[in-house]
Amino acid sequence: MKQITVSGAIIIRTNLEAQKKEVFATQRGYGDWKGWWEFPGGKLETNETPQECIVREIREELAIGVCPLCIIDTIEYDYPKFHLTMYCILCSIENHTEPKLLEHDSAVWLTKEALRTIKWLPADLLILDRLEQFLT
Repeated sequence: MKQITVSGAIIIRTNLEAQKKEVFATQRGYGDWKGWWEFPGGKLETNETPQECIVREIREELAIGVCPLCIIDTIEYDYPKFHLTMYCILCSIENHTEPKLLEHDSAVWLTKEALRTIKWLPADLLILDRLEQFLT
């Protein structure tokens, strides 16, 4: 089975108005999984660390800089056509800039209460239990 290794950005901010933490999710605009939701990111290039990958991918996809803080989990998932290894990296946004959608159809900031209200990609769904602790 084909092996794909990616980094996914777990971007968390505090919404001061609502006094709640939120995580950023994007909606795929292409491929077999068009319309499903995911954490932004992408494939690791040769000799690239997961942290280097997430900085590059988020700049390419969202036109912002992120600071990778730590890998909070590594997800292993078998899709029908490939095996996915996903490094889930907790990130903060540099300079508090707002993401711009360059590759995705839509995006949303989700509170802990809203986390399970969207249709997540199967692999991304596996990190939600762990993610909830960061949103309290």
